[in-house]
Amino acid sequence: MHPADDIRGIKSSKLSNKKIILGITGSIAAVETIKLARELIRHGASVFPVMTKSATKILHPDSLEYATSEIPVLELTGQTEHVMHCGITKNHADLFIIYPCTANTISKIAHGIDDTPVTTYATTSIGSNIPMIIVPAMHLSMYNNKILRDNIDKLKKIGITFIEPKIINNIAKIPDFSEIVEYCIRKIGKQDFKSKKILIIGGATADSLDDVRIITNRSSGKTAVSLAKIAFERGANVELWYGYSSKKPPSYIMTKNFRAYDELSNLLKKSKQKFDIVFVCAAIADYLPIKQKGKIQSKKKKLVIELFPTSKVISKIRSKFPKAKIIAFKLEDNKSNLKKKSYDLLKRDNLDFVVGNTISSLENDKSEILIIDKKGISKNKMDEKEEIASYILDVIKG
Repeated sequence: MHPADDIRGIKSSKLSNKKIILGITGSIAAVETIKLARELIRHGASVFPVMTKSATKILHPDSLEYATSEIPVLELTGQTEHVMHCGITKNHADLFIIYPCTANTISKIAHGIDDTPVTTYATTSIGSNIPMIIVPAMHLSMYNNKILRDNIDKLKKIGITFIEPKIINNIAKIPDFSEIVEYCIRKIGKQDFKSKKILIIGGATADSLDDVRIITNRSSGKTAVSLAKIAFERGANVELWYGYSSKKPPSYIMTKNFRAYDELSNLLKKSKQKFDIVFVCAAIADYLPIKQKGKIQSKKKKLVIELFPTSKVISKIRSKFPKAKIIAFKLEDNKSNLKKKSYDLLKRDNLDFVVGNTISSLENDKSEILIIDKKGISKNKMDEKEEIASYILDVIKG
């Protein structure tokens, strides 16, 4: 069985029936192209490679053929490959992505210069309004060149998406291929939340008992991260307010961090953004201690900690965003009264939906939920966190 036909490792059908042209130019980052091609295929895409002559000196075309089952285009022939793939035709590509893209190629595209297969494909794609993504790869000094920056801005203005490098210790590092796949899904995937402004509040609060100890809970933050990721894929402009958690959110999601209850309250007070949808899946403290200075001594025979009730953040969120669709999460010990308590929460704070779950979902990759709406109608689902996130978005978009 050919590797490109091997169903092992298939992750989703998010790019099912999508035709992606993968342009490769002469950057050393071309060695990572095989991984990107395989990841796109695992999400259902068909990948067709196009290479510059410089790229073939870094990555052998046979490697790409082996990975994609398609013979790479190395030069244009009488078959007019660029028109066949990216022209105004019935079976044209859904996306043209250049990974990696050198400064030379970016500037040529910006000035309409066609002297490689990749630049000719780019010109044809622009003329056919085929979505394009460019992933720059070069030394930081080249990336900072004002002429290049002007050329990048010029291409952005006509709708080309750039996935910028990460600048770490004065080194421009190309983004991880998994992040690039997310942008591809966002560009040509479902897009049913395109341009919607979504706020997701997730993670746990962690409030200080003293200068050393905190009081927190077992919320993993996985649901919030999954919601942020799936909403991003489906075209939303996502902002994540993220609390105490060991799970890191994706770097491409705009994230504001908080730890303590008061820090979350301050984020809410200072926010000037208007959101269309707000998810409140954070595990927010119902009770707070009065912080003691220094370190509570461990030699005490008995330690009594007084906790005082907090004001409910969900009520503040409804007041702050009166026009937003608000979805809160309700956690209970078991299923017996989950529906009733979820509906009570919905009515009390004038929410649009409540997602109910039990403590069995804590720290697990799998969850069982019910979603209840204003009419009291509930829907149940048990699945992995990402599938649950997708299902929640499906339910609340109607």
